[in-house]
Amino acid sequence: MTHSSRSRDEIHSRIVASFPESLETLKSLVRIPSVSWDGFPAEEVRRSAEFVAERVRALGIFENVDIVTEPFADAPGYGQPAVLARRDPAPGYPTVLLYAHHDVQPPGDAQAWESEPFEPVERDGRLYGRGAADDKAGVVVHLTALETISEILGDDLKIGLALFIEGEEEFGSRSFTSVLDRHAAILHSDIIVVADSDNRSVDIPSLTVSLRGNVAFSLTVSTLEHASHSGMLGGAVPDAMMAATTLLARLYNEDGSVAIEGLRTHNAPVPEFSRDELVHDSGLKEGVSDIGTGPILSRLWFQPAISITGIDAPTVQNASNTLIPSVTVKISVRIAPGQTSADAFAHIEKHLRATVPWGAHLEFSQIDLGNSFLVDSSGSAATLELEALRDAWDGADPVKVGVGGSIPFVADLVERFPNAQILITGVEDPQSRAHSPNESLSLAVFRRAILAEALFLVRLNERD
Repeated sequence: MTHSSRSRDEIHSRIVASFPESLETLKSLVRIPSVSWDGFPAEEVRRSAEFVAERVRALGIFENVDIVTEPFADAPGYGQPAVLARRDPAPGYPTVLLYAHHDVQPPGDAQAWESEPFEPVERDGRLYGRGAADDKAGVVVHLTALETISEILGDDLKIGLALFIEGEEEFGSRSFTSVLDRHAAILHSDIIVVADSDNRSVDIPSLTVSLRGNVAFSLTVSTLEHASHSGMLGGAVPDAMMAATTLLARLYNEDGSVAIEGLRTHNAPVPEFSRDELVHDSGLKEGVSDIGTGPILSRLWFQPAISITGIDAPTVQNASNTLIPSVTVKISVRIAPGQTSADAFAHIEKHLRATVPWGAHLEFSQIDLGNSFLVDSSGSAATLELEALRDAWDGADPVKVGVGGSIPFVADLVERFPNAQILITGVEDPQSRAHSPNESLSLAVFRRAILAEALFLVRLNERD
C-alpha cells in the first residue's frame, strides 16, 4: 500500500477553508423538518431530498443523479424519497458506495429543547438541532469529502463512486430492499461506507464493528368489554392498565436485566468503561443504580435490552375514576449480535403469552424486525479507514466498537452485495443525544470526519 502523493496537510487545508460553507449547508438542511414518520408532512422529506440532490448535481462528478421513491417491501404503500447517484470506475479500480440518511426523528417534547429543534444554533463548539448529528451531518460529510477529492484529483479520479442518501431510515427503512433490488446497477460496489454511527469520544475516533438487532412492536392488552367506574368494580376485576403494567414488569429480572428465556448474549471482550463514564454519558441521576450484569460495555453492545417507548392511555390531565378496557404499549427490544430478529421475536411473544396475568387478551401489531450484524474488520478497506481516522484525529488511535443501537439495513446490504467490505463510521459522540431533545453535533468531530473520509478516498484512489 502506498500513501497518497497528496499530503494530509494539503487535504486538511482545503477542508478547513471550505468548512464554513459545509457548516452553512448543514444548517440549511437541518432547517428542513424532514420527519419521515406517519403523521408528519411528506412534502418536507421530499424538499430535503431535492435539497440534497441539488447539492450532489452541483458537484459535477456523477453521471446520473436521481430521486427515487419505491414501494414498501412487505406492505402496501410507498417509501420516502431517496437520492441515488453513480460514477463508474476506471478499469481495475473499486467502487465505493457512500450511505447516509436525510430524514430525522420527530422533535419530541418542545419544552425540553433549549432552542428550536429545526433552527440550528451553535453553542460551545456544538451545533444544536434535530438531525444535526443523526444523520444530516453524515450527508454533508459525504458531500464535502466528494467536493474535496474532486478538486484535488481532477482527471486523476479513478475510483467509482455511488451515493445512497435514504429518506426513511428513522421510520424502519421499509422500502430499503426495494431500492436495492430496483437500482442494483447504480448501487453495486466493492466498499460500502455507512456514515450513521458514533465515536468513542470527541477526541477518540471509532470504527463500528458490531450492531445489535431490533424487534419493535405494539402490544394491546385488553381485559374489559367497556370502561367502568373504578369505585364500583375496582378490586374485583383487573383493568387493562393493571394487567399491562404487571405484564411489562415481568419482562425484567430484579436487577433490571432481561428475563426472557431464549434471548442470547454475544460473548466477546470489551474495553474498560467505568460507571462514572456511564453516569456522565447517560445523565443518570444521583442515587439511581445502573442495571444488568457483566461489564458495562457488554451490556450496551452484546446483551439484549428492552425499552417501553410509548403508551397509549389517558393522560394525567384527562384521568378519571375509570377502569380502562384496553391499553397499547410500544416495545423495543435490542438483540445481541448472532441472533436473528425473527428467532428473538418468537421467544418474546412466547414469554408475554406465558406470563400475561389474569387471562388478559394480547394483540401484537406493527411488528418491525431488524437483524444484528458483526462486521469483518480484517479487510484492506478497514485498514485504510483506521489509518485515515488516526490521521484525521491528529494521531489518536481509533477504537473498534460495538453499538447498542441498530442499523438493520446493513444486513440487507451484505445480502445484496456479499463481496463488499462494510465500513460503519459516524459523526456522533456520547453527548450528541441523537433522537432526544437538544440533539447536537461536535463541530470538531464534524471537521475530522470530513477529513477522514477525504483521506480514505484519495488514498484508495492512489493505491498500488
